[in-house]
Amino acid sequence: MKKQIVVIDGTFGSRLASTLTNLGHEVLAIDKREERVDRLALRVTKAIQADTNNENVLKELGVGNFDVGIVAIGYDPMSSILATTLLRKLGVATLWPGRKTSCMERY
Repeated sequence: MKKQIVVIDGTFGSRLASTLTNLGHEVLAIDKREERVDRLALRVTKAIQADTNNENVLKELGVGNFDVGIVAIGYDPMSSILATTLLRKLGVATLWPGRKTSCMERY
């Protein structure tokens, strides 16, 4: 079944977003880095440069309408937690961790 999926940040997230698009899903990829967004633009349904820790930005992008949210921020555990919390608050029912290890395993 085709899903609408939002993938937030990360090298792993970029690869995952491309794969999910190739499998026929509608994928919105969001990243802070313009160069990553530029590379993704032709490989996903839509790629946006944005701050995923800003609730208003996520609302404007309509992430609450997506079926699945994947947060793949690996370099900043607090940003990962905040982005995940905001996706949940905005109504994304299914959240998948985008990393094998949790941020708590680092400490």
